Amino acid sequence: MADILYRYKKQVYFNITNKCCCSCTFCIRNHQDYYGEAKNLWLDREPLAEEILAAIAAFDFKDCEEVVFCGFGEPTMALKTLLEVSSYIRSHYSFRIRLNTNGLSDLIYSRSTAQEICSAVDSISISLNMPDAKSYTEVVRPVYGEKAFEAMLQFAQDCKKYLDDVRFSVVDVIGKENVEKSQQLADSLGIPLQIREYS
Repeated sequence: MADILYRYKKQVYFNITNKCCCSCTFCIRNHQDYYGEAKNLWLDREPLAEEILAAIAAFDFKDCEEVVFCGFGEPTMALKTLLEVSSYIRSHYSFRIRLNTNGLSDLIYSRSTAQEICSAVDSISISLNMPDAKSYTEVVRPVYGEKAFEAMLQFAQDCKKYLDDVRFSVVDVIGKENVEKSQQLADSLGIPLQIREYS
């Protein structure tokens, strides 16, 4: 049985889907089956909200400071489940809720999604990954092609209307020059950039 919940440092992560509309060249799931304290993050099937709530009830949240929707898939591909689970967490716990996302949910659902997603979480980390559409498409390999880059930037800007804690992230494997260009882009949009060490 795959892990639905797993701990990494003082956060507990929610692995609610393995579906993703991207195939990033550096994605951790390309070369391992786990992360943090998880043993296996490959789901046999997408868990129902009821199954995730049962996993929450059975989990030891001792010393947990934040829960994060992030696993071996894009959490917004299970948006209905994400919203239901988030609502449950808000009504039963005091944890901060973060979403790690590729920022392509508007393309996934063919509509604006920022408002409903921002109402369900306290912070959003959006994978910027590269500083321009061409290199982004080459590295992230989204099913939507180059239009995904602008859609991701628009989603980030829309989220700023509803939520104070919105940030971009890049992984340091993209190289110093691309990190610097990503920083310039993030600065121009007024959104903080987090540079993550690849592990």
